[in-house]
Amino acid sequence: MQQVLIVDDNPSVCTALEILFDVHGMSTQVAHTPQAALEIIARGDVGAVVQDMNFQTDSTSGQEGAALFREIKRLDADLPVLLMTAWTSLETAVQLVKEGAADYLGKPWDDAKVVTTVKNMLRMRELGLENHRLRAQSARARNELQRHYDLCGLVYASEAMHRVVSLATSVARADAPVLITGPNGSGKEKLAEIVHANSPRKQQPFVKVNAGGLPDELLEAELFGAEIGAFTGATKRRIGRFEAADGGTLFLDEIGNLSQKGQMKLLRVLQTGEFERLGSTSTKKVDVRIVSATNANLRQMIAQGVFREDLLFRLNVIEIRIPPLRERSEDVLPLAETFLQAQVGPGREPLRLGDEAMRALLGHDWPGNVRELQNRIQRATLLCQSGEVTPADLGLDDKAPATDGTVTPRNHPSSETKPAAVGNNEEIEAERRSIIAAIETHGGVIARAAAELGLSRQALYRRMDRLGISLERQLKQS
Repeated sequence: MQQVLIVDDNPSVCTALEILFDVHGMSTQVAHTPQAALEIIARGDVGAVVQDMNFQTDSTSGQEGAALFREIKRLDADLPVLLMTAWTSLETAVQLVKEGAADYLGKPWDDAKVVTTVKNMLRMRELGLENHRLRAQSARARNELQRHYDLCGLVYASEAMHRVVSLATSVARADAPVLITGPNGSGKEKLAEIVHANSPRKQQPFVKVNAGGLPDELLEAELFGAEIGAFTGATKRRIGRFEAADGGTLFLDEIGNLSQKGQMKLLRVLQTGEFERLGSTSTKKVDVRIVSATNANLRQMIAQGVFREDLLFRLNVIEIRIPPLRERSEDVLPLAETFLQAQVGPGREPLRLGDEAMRALLGHDWPGNVRELQNRIQRATLLCQSGEVTPADLGLDDKAPATDGTVTPRNHPSSETKPAAVGNNEEIEAERRSIIAAIETHGGVIARAAAELGLSRQALYRRMDRLGISLERQLKQS
């Protein structure tokens, strides 16, 4: 069982808390000095800390307690800490809550509130340890996948992307057509490369074509080739993409933008594997695996009569959906670091992401997905005037809220500047109550409140903005 560490220089306070926790089934340890507390924490059997803020008779500033708290966080960033004192100002308490303290209570304390808070801290500690175990397990699974498959340099850390890549490597061995769906810039082409690189065709050509970007008058020549004189300007024989991909994989991007005429011509070659070069009467037959991609809802397009259902059946034997970057925030910083290193040219000092830049990256919604992230990193490498990238270098200085799970955005707009939330008033108020309750339960620690609500940290911040919920105001009210 994880123990509660009581840190206070007053023996009577320690005894009272020991008895209180013992009555409620919680095991305790006691330390009367910050140094003794740090030695106990270093042994690793502490589940929560209840600490005083002053350890000398003539001290009321709370600086000793603040220093101890920060040292605890340095040793174990996830260890929950409850601050207790009769002297420290509210401003100091709020600052430490922003830095990750679970809660702040004054002396004399309310027994029921202390017990409830510490029990919640222990539960969150257990949940945090379980999450850590799951993250370690996920990392081992990613490493195992990388050892056995060619991931073509793909960088990711999220479980959502791990499932996508695992499916791609699994279906790669088959020869069935694959349809990759997902928003623009999310990495569909990279996933198609992974499918090809792990297939029996990997030594054969991987040919890419933007199917939706071809006008009808060029479609046949591009896909199937053309003989000399087949059209004005055709002064030499042209090999089409199907013929170039013979034996390998043909990647048809933006398939949802293909015209009705283009869909009909593509369907014929997919059904028979046969085609004629433009201007030729000789039929050719190829062996090509088709991997296609789209950001469109093809089933909705079928219902609207603008996409052929029989073509979808040919393309979509296996569908792989890539989630947008906003749904896999764990991938943002690894991708940003990779792009940053790739952008720094020879002879130039390496750049690093500053803390504010990382918070801005994590707080952004990424409507342009991975492609937008890459572009912003490229922008930053051109504009950065020091060795540390800032939000301004990224073009995110006035857009992204901080999302480290414990702090309020530096220039976070007040609720008065936010538009009113849209929707049923009762539903809005119920959502407000549930968010406020979670924030108060976890002492303002956004990461933990978000976990309880089943949201990402940035999603919770966005909802707080929309509903006009201020973190500092909730802490003061509670």
